[in-house]
This record gives sequence, C-alpha cells and structure tokens, in this order.
Amino acid sequence: MNKEDIRNRVKTRKSLLSDAEKSLAAATVFNRLEQSAAFALAEKILLYHSLPDELSTREFLDRWCGRKRFFLPRVNGLNLDILPYDRSRMALGAFHIEEPQGNETADISEIELIVVPAVAYDRKGNRVGRGKGYYDRLLAETRATKVGVGYDFQLLEEEIPAEPHDVAVDMVITDRRRIVIHHLH
Repeated sequence: MNKEDIRNRVKTRKSLLSDAEKSLAAATVFNRLEQSAAFALAEKILLYHSLPDELSTREFLDRWCGRKRFFLPRVNGLNLDILPYDRSRMALGAFHIEEPQGNETADISEIELIVVPAVAYDRKGNRVGRGKGYYDRLLAETRATKVGVGYDFQLLEEEIPAEPHDVAVDMVITDRRRIVIHHLH
C-alpha cells in the first residue's frame, strides 16, 4: 500500500468518528503521554496545534501550559520555525493552522520532546505525513525524543515505505496502546 492509499484510508476512517470518540481518544492519548518518562523529564516541548482531523491538543496545552514550556511550529517557506506558545499571540497561518506570532524563534536543539502529528505510523516508527516534508526536515536536525500520537487505527500493521530522508519517531501513543521503538543507530 502506498502513502496516498494510506492517507485516503485513514481519512475515511476518521470521518466516521463522533465528536465524543474524538474527545475521548485525545484525552486517553495525552494521559498516556503524561505518564511517560519522556514527558516527565522534558522541560521544553514542541507540540502541534491540532487541525480538526487530528487529535486535539488544546486541553493538553491548557492543562500543562504553566508547568512546561511549549513551543509550536510556524511554516516559513519550506521549513518550520519554532516559537514559544502564548495563547494570546496566535493567528491563522499557512494551511489555515493557528500559528504563534512574533520573532523570538527557538533553536530545535533546545527542544527535548517533540509530539509529531502524522496520518499514520508503523511499528518501526515510520510515518506518513501530509506529504510536504516539513516535519522530516525539522526532525532531521534534532536529537529530541520524538513521539507520534494518533488514533489506534493510525498505527498500521503493515510497514510504511520509508525514503532515506524520512525520520522515524521513537514512540507511538494511541488511544489503545503505547509502543516504544528501539532504533539501531
């Protein structure tokens, strides 16, 4: 199955979810993340600002905002800038995603944990994104722990075809399970 087939299959499955199912899944996934050592040890966390078809990050951001330092990506050409999260300084940016405003970008080397959105993951940590490569370019520059989050049906049994530039995640957390991937360096 190629990446486009995977995107279509997951999109169809997501369209069947009720608001209650979406809400429960997001709460379950982010509770699991909170219980991980990677989250407990991280002070500076890069999170995504969720689109309607992604697990919502809003409640999680609100709950932890005073206790952890959150950063969000902002599209800048072909790359992502990283800016501190401040609810009062958000605006619609590229692709109609709410993005942080301002000029105080952070360096990816400061980030200790990255919560990576994707369309699908496999058991080796390979991922299918939206096809633009923003996260692959960003993740190639960091040694931070990379955690993929999604609904359980987004964790595929079959292996996702990976290109040399694709960057795998270190852990995948779904509403049903958490798997840790041991990469061979």
